[in-house]
Amino acid sequence: MAQNFEKSLKQLEELVDKLENSEYSLEESLKAFETGVKLTRECQKALSDAEQKVQILMEQNGESIAQDFESDVD
Repeated sequence: MAQNFEKSLKQLEELVDKLENSEYSLEESLKAFETGVKLTRECQKALSDAEQKVQILMEQNGESIAQDFESDVD
C-alpha cells in the first residue's frame, strides 16, 4: 500500500509541476487534470485505509491487534 501511495504521490507532484509550468497544450492539460484526479483519489484511499487500520489498532480493547478490513472504495 505504501509503495502505491508513494508512487501515486510522486506522479501527482510531477503532473502538478508540469501543469504549473504550462508544459502542456489545452488538450494535454485536460488529460493531465483527469489523471491528477485519479491519482488524488488513489492517494486519498490509501490514506483513508491507513487511518482505518490505525483506528482499529487503537480501539482493540487497548491491545494492538491488527485486523484486516474491507474498503468500500474501489
